Amino acid sequence: MDLRSNNQIKVEGGMASMTDLVFLLLIFFIIMSLMSNNTMTVDVPKDSDDLQTETKPINVTVVITEDNGYILKPGGDVEAPRAEFKDIVPELNAAMEESEDFTLRIEGHRLADYEAVFKVMAYADVQQWKPALAYKK
Repeated sequence: MDLRSNNQIKVEGGMASMTDLVFLLLIFFIIMSLMSNNTMTVDVPKDSDDLQTETKPINVTVVITEDNGYILKPGGDVEAPRAEFKDIVPELNAAMEESEDFTLRIEGHRLADYEAVFKVMAYADVQQWKPALAYKK
């Protein structure tokens, strides 16, 4: 009398379903990477010693302080209360009209908000000035 069952349970996993899953994930990530290509290109200077130095000094500088205040140099008082951006716009326009090359130097404190720096860059772009970001290593 043999009481063993003839039904054997297979413990092996099927690899066909795994390859289907990997193929679907591959298609998903390819489609998502193509759809997320709406980025803005930014020209960042490379860190090298062979960079050309500027021959003309930049006369007009906007300094953005740690409390998101604006100081216009030359002529802006560093000790004075910090101005809002709309308050320095007339002085900025007058200073840039006197400038020869229409280059605006932007110095931002490392604790300043990106929005404060972006306001100056966007205004310079609208006025067709050349913004130059100043940074320290």
